[in-house]
Amino acid sequence: MQVDDHEDNQNIALEKYEAMLKSNEVLFFDSGEFEFIIHYYMDHGMVQNAKKAISLGLSQHPQVTSLQLLQVEILIFEDKLEKAQELLSKIQELDPEDSEVLIQKASILSKQSLHKEAIEELNKALYHADDQADVLALLGMEYLFADDFENAKKQFAKCLEIDPDDYSALYNSINCYVYLDDTEGAISFLTKFLDKNPYCEIAWHQLGLQYNDVKDYKKAIAAFDFAIISDDTFVGAYIEKAKILEKSNEYLEAIELYTLTLSIEDPTSYAYLRIGKCYEKLKNKEKALENFNKAVTEDPLLDKGWLAITDFYKRNKEYQKALVFINKAIDIDSENWNYWKRYAKINRELGFYEEAERGYRKAIEMGNTALQNWLDRSDVLWLIGEKEATVVCLEQGLEYYPENVEILYRLAGVNYEMKSEDEAENCLRTALKIDAEFSIILEELFPDVFQKETVKQIFASYLK
Repeated sequence: MQVDDHEDNQNIALEKYEAMLKSNEVLFFDSGEFEFIIHYYMDHGMVQNAKKAISLGLSQHPQVTSLQLLQVEILIFEDKLEKAQELLSKIQELDPEDSEVLIQKASILSKQSLHKEAIEELNKALYHADDQADVLALLGMEYLFADDFENAKKQFAKCLEIDPDDYSALYNSINCYVYLDDTEGAISFLTKFLDKNPYCEIAWHQLGLQYNDVKDYKKAIAAFDFAIISDDTFVGAYIEKAKILEKSNEYLEAIELYTLTLSIEDPTSYAYLRIGKCYEKLKNKEKALENFNKAVTEDPLLDKGWLAITDFYKRNKEYQKALVFINKAIDIDSENWNYWKRYAKINRELGFYEEAERGYRKAIEMGNTALQNWLDRSDVLWLIGEKEATVVCLEQGLEYYPENVEILYRLAGVNYEMKSEDEAENCLRTALKIDAEFSIILEELFPDVFQKETVKQIFASYLK
């Protein structure tokens, strides 16, 4: 009852304060009420409101350290570190062992990337603090900033000893093991934690993820099952278990779990996408397509959803339908190279070579400089008679993949066709030195060149 009354009083103070602002009156609030009001604004990201409340609070209570420290916190947030340090020094003169003062001093040092010095201040604060858990969490983060993961995980472990429900500390502990690439250590840590806290669904979920990383799928599924027993609304555990079942070709069981998540929380595009993938594996095309469409309806920006529909039609050789959907995807996000690559391949299948070339070019411009893109684009350029552009494309590709025989044999063929005999011979000889077996490329793509007497002589000299 007392807690409820306290909360009611705080809310009344906030309402009274906001009414005061609207009326331009100046009313009196005690320092505790100002602290609540300031924290409320800071927690809701209303920094300007918080600053105004601090100013009014200090005008009524100029000597209250807690309000001065909130002013320091705002100054640090705004990167006004010199002003913050100046004010903090004045506060520290009055009470050099105040843990909040030491914490803010550490915060300034951390902002200046002086993590060792920040850790020293936090250790001092730890000695004087009433609530050690908060200081231990800050110490853990500071060690993380300093890339000292061993010490970081020790601090987070201490946080969990004080409060086993501190999930932030639990996640940070696991992150330390991940940074240290110590999966076995993470498994050991979680197992010991669960011995004392057997109904912690978060810990079971994390243990399942660790077993999944080492491919011990049986133990991973068992861990996810325990997470579900601990909290039967824990969607993450259902999803992870379903992913393992899907990987194990147990598609019906995976579909059941993915579907279950749709009834626990709001439907997700990811669940629909995975259900569609499972149905596709089961050769149920109608159900697969139905769920892919639900995925993009739920999240029109889900690139994997549009790609799933496009690939579905592409695999079924329904290229016109595939083109319709990849065009929709490009309309939504024209900067996605995955879309342009599919666009190129589909147009190539349809014989729309100029559009195909555009797709490959766009994909390359957006950073997809895979070898196959250079090869495919050059082949399409050659098909549409853009001979000089073909040479430029292959030469650009050679900059990314020096001495690549697939490019060199193509360059040889193109240069022979363009009567650039010296360039062609140079490319051919270089390619033959690297890998003569790939000369089949020249034979397939440039049969007339392959039959040239001069070319046969060059081959004869390398294939003796």
